[in-house]
Order: sequence, then C-alpha cells, then structure tokens
Amino acid sequence: MDNQDNLSEYEEQSIGDSSHDSDMGKERKNKNRLKKTLIISGISLSVLLLIFAWLGLTRSGRRVIYKIASSLIHQGFDNDDDIETGSVIIPYEKEPASKEKSKAKAKGIEDDRTDIEKGEPVVRIRPEPRKEAYVSNYLLFGIEEIFNAKNADAIMIASVNTQDNSIKLTSVLRDTYIDIEGYNPNKLNAFFSLGGPQTLVDVIEDKYRIKIDGYAYINFEAFEKIIDSLGGISIELGEEEAKYLNTTNYISNPENRTVIPGWNQLNGNQALGYCRIRLVKTIGGANDDYGRTLRQRRVIRAVFNKYKSKGLIDLLRISNNTLNYVKTNVTQKQIEKTLEDIIENKISKMDTMRLPVNGAYEAPKEYGGIKYPLVYDWDKNIIQLYEFIYLDTEDEAILNLEKYK
Repeated sequence: MDNQDNLSEYEEQSIGDSSHDSDMGKERKNKNRLKKTLIISGISLSVLLLIFAWLGLTRSGRRVIYKIASSLIHQGFDNDDDIETGSVIIPYEKEPASKEKSKAKAKGIEDDRTDIEKGEPVVRIRPEPRKEAYVSNYLLFGIEEIFNAKNADAIMIASVNTQDNSIKLTSVLRDTYIDIEGYNPNKLNAFFSLGGPQTLVDVIEDKYRIKIDGYAYINFEAFEKIIDSLGGISIELGEEEAKYLNTTNYISNPENRTVIPGWNQLNGNQALGYCRIRLVKTIGGANDDYGRTLRQRRVIRAVFNKYKSKGLIDLLRISNNTLNYVKTNVTQKQIEKTLEDIIENKISKMDTMRLPVNGAYEAPKEYGGIKYPLVYDWDKNIIQLYEFIYLDTEDEAILNLEKYK
C-alpha cells in the first residue's frame, strides 16, 4: 500500500512537473513571440519615421507629396477638356490667306462680316506673349448667368512670382474696350460668350501681352457654396455699403440682409452681393466698377487668408467639397508646380493692382459703337503691368514692351 501510495504521489508530482514545464514553455514561446512582434513593430515604425522624415524634410520627398496632392486636386476639379474656340493663334511669319477672301478680293467683292460670323477660324497675327520662368499667370473669372447671358462678370489674373515670393492679383475691368481682328469691337466681358474660355484667354494674351498658363472659372451659385464651405469670410463694410446691401436685392436672400457697418462674417450669399456692388462707394472711396473690382480683390484676399488659417484636415475636407465647382483647363503638372512654388518659397503675401491704371484710359459715353467703354492707352497700361507682375524697372518694361508688342 505504501509503495502504491508513494508511486501515486510520484506520478502526480511528475504530472505536475510536466504541466509546469509545459506552462513554462508556453510562457517562453509567448515571450519570444512578443519580442519578435516588438522588434518587427520597432523596425516598421523606424522605417515609417524615416519615410515621413524623407517626405517632409527633403525636397525630393516633398515632391512626392506634391504629386499625390496635385493628383487628388486635379481629379476633384471639373476639368474643361473642350477648348475648341473660334480663335486660332499662328506665328506672324506663317499667315495663311483664305481662298474665299483671295477670290473675293480679286473680284473686288467686299464681305464686311467678321470671320466668326462666317464660321471661319479667327486668324490673329502676332508674336508670342511674354513668358518668364519665375512667373506663372492664371486667368480667374466668374460667369454671370442671368437671363441666359453668359458674360465674364469678374476677371482677374493671378500670378505666382517666385522671384519676390508673392501672389499678385490683377483685376481687369470688364468694360475694357477691345478691338481685335476677327470680331466686332466689344467689351472684354463679352468674349466668353462669343467663343468660350479659350477665346477670352487669347484676347487677354493678345491685348495685355502676357502668357496665360491656364484658366479657372465658376458661376454665382458655385461662388456662394465655396464661401460657405470655408465657413464664411471676414469683410469690413462701410456705412453706405451695409445700408445698400440691406435694402436692395444684391443679397438675393432677404433673410441674409442683416449686415452692419464694420467687420462682418459674410456667408456665400452675402459675399456675392458684396462683390457685385457698383453704385455706392467702398471703404477708401472707390466707386463704380473700380470699387467693384476692389471689393472682388478684397474677397479673394479674405479667401486666401481663410485658407492659410486652416489645418490640413480642414483643407482636405474643404477642397473635397469645393473643387468640383471649379471649371478649369489647368493640368496636374501645373498644379504640382504651383504647390511646390508656393510651399518651397513660403509664399504667403498677396499684392493687388487694377487695370486700367489711373491716367492711362478714357471713359467716353460711346466709342466704336460701344456705350460706356474704357478705352486704354495700351502702352502705359502694359508697362505698369510688367512692372507689377515681372518686377521690371520702368526702362526694362519699356524695352520688354517693344520686344513683345
């Protein structure tokens, strides 16, 4: 009995020792597994940190970020692939003669219709407009779609300058008188409806002698939604402006006619009304279309400042909500380059100007069959535009005007 009892105790002890050894083995395996997991996690984290450091701290790494961001932005835009227009630019040394025109001229027959009225492409003979590596020019405009009209209501040239690290915003008044081959004389804002966005670009290049690298435009409804997506913008109103906005239909929704003199947080509907005022003076005393374009530049500056104040997550959300309202022909490569130019050069300031400049235009009641146009002294205006956009001295601007005229 004793031997049996001792054997039973020995067996139980052996079984207990075996069970203990098994538990120890499992514990060792678990520790080893945990150790491997920690090592792998540490290596992975180190690799990720190295990747993020490369992406954030090296220019080549940041270019990867710009490429990804530009791809997302480009996909978000309403890309304008239809760039067919009635305007064809050709080098001055290759002017083709229309067979129909030649035949008519030989027979002494004059056809006073414009080329566009005949359905023919407009051939404009001129040298290339000015292009500099340190400046990218983009034409921005808003489309007024009231009573089926499609005129360019607000026209601006946004220039990214990497020489003085600034964005330059030039307002071009819509009543500018344009007399250009292939079209009847008209105001600048009419050329969008005559031939689409590329025709407006061609006219700007032809008359202002600067290269436009791309365009972007929105309508009134899209403008309101973009401002609302930003959470509104801060604008200071004068007493006359506030009274005018609260008592007219420039703010189309009566519920929003609640602005006050001084600083206001304007929503999209209120901001659009503010941009369209032209019959009362703005702060600073500008009136008519001059005050109107000043207001538009103030709004763009407010939007620019609002974007700068947002964090990355907010910017991604806002961009996702607003990009599809913008119609553009800007390429992904151009977006990538603009992002790199702005971020790498730490561009955070915006300078503004208006064309025509003071003392370089006339405003007759009628000119060339057009009522109330702005008739430029083109040389004086282009010289000041070159000084503003390209940082020319006056002498340099004069020489460049002769070169690109």
